[in-house]
Amino acid sequence: MLSKANRVALPSDFRLAVRRGRRFTAPHCVVHIVNNERSQGVRFGFIVSKAVGNAVVRNRVRRRLRAAAAQLLPHVQSNVDIVVRALAGSEQAECTTLQAEIAEGIDRIVVKV
Repeated sequence: MLSKANRVALPSDFRLAVRRGRRFTAPHCVVHIVNNERSQGVRFGFIVSKAVGNAVVRNRVRRRLRAAAAQLLPHVQSNVDIVVRALAGSEQAECTTLQAEIAEGIDRIVVKV
């Protein structure tokens, strides 16, 4: 589980990451990453729209994304906000697949920033 310090909570922070951050598109998700000097450490946020499915399915996908982010948290070294947007079809993806896609996005973007 992600601690409160590792979660993006404010709508303005979500908007900043989506609008100004760098983006990596994978088959099941889009990863947005933006530098954030105001926060200490890495923060994750998740966007799961109704295109993914009903409330039960969306919450299941969100739990999978949170579990994947918790596994990746120790491997990210800089102060960044990472917002993951689940795409339609992500409800059929396994947790390991989602984790690999998020990790690939982090590797490609954080190195460039």
